[in-house]
Amino acid sequence: MAAVSKRLAANVPGDVYVDETCIDCATCRWLAPATFDAAGDQSRVYRQPETEAERQRALMAVVACPVAAIGTVDKADLGPARAAFPERIDGNVYHCGYHAEVSFGAASYLIVRPQGNVMIDSPRFAQPLVRRIEEMGGIATLFLTHRDDVADHQKFREHFGCERVLHADDVTRRTKGVERTIHGRDPVVLDDDLIVIPVPGHTPGSACLLYGDRFLFTGDHLAWNPFEGRPIAWKSVCWYDWSEQTASMERLAEHRFEWILPGHGRRGNLPAGEMAVAVRDLAARMKAN
Repeated sequence: MAAVSKRLAANVPGDVYVDETCIDCATCRWLAPATFDAAGDQSRVYRQPETEAERQRALMAVVACPVAAIGTVDKADLGPARAAFPERIDGNVYHCGYHAEVSFGAASYLIVRPQGNVMIDSPRFAQPLVRRIEEMGGIATLFLTHRDDVADHQKFREHFGCERVLHADDVTRRTKGVERTIHGRDPVVLDDDLIVIPVPGHTPGSACLLYGDRFLFTGDHLAWNPFEGRPIAWKSVCWYDWSEQTASMERLAEHRFEWILPGHGRRGNLPAGEMAVAVRDLAARMKAN
């Protein structure tokens, strides 16, 4: 629980606040940008919510925060904010919320589909979220984009009986029991509408999941720069090989998609043709860096 006694001085006065346990995962800043922004290496409340919609977004950030660093002085009812997750992004694709500290606040997603729901990366195994996912049809497949964002994958496996999928090059002691491993660098078809695209670079076994021809779940390989309106990748958080990540980005541009849905960073979308050009341009900038 956030503590008023640890409230950051950078917060503006008012009910909602961030305390000193913030780890700067930036979840609150993209989930409720009307309320939160960056102050040095932590987040803060730069503006108190002024409308019901803004307050709902701020309370959703309270629920999603991986370290419970956001609080309200008046001890707000979080029931509606908890019930808002999973939150629909577009079509049958949802943001799960309930980010996990062990994944440094990475986002996870849910695809609701008749042939079996798919979760991408693992959120916290929180009972309100679990009950909601049960109502939405459970989880048939849990796709793990890479070794960093696996969080409570084992608990989701035990509860839902889902098949976990992870590239073999990113299997660790924590994930050695996954049911299916992907090998090599060629795309692998999981189902008629699901393709795994290996993208080594951030880690040796990083992989994206392409759903249909619209949604690309990118893990830590690729995110979106909302200020410039184009894709972005960060050399500073490439844990394996930047040249490999650059080559992976070049191959990724050959695929058709409209949405970038990352583990860390902001999501974004463009028409598929424009997105392909933008990803190729990013690969060129990476090569120059």
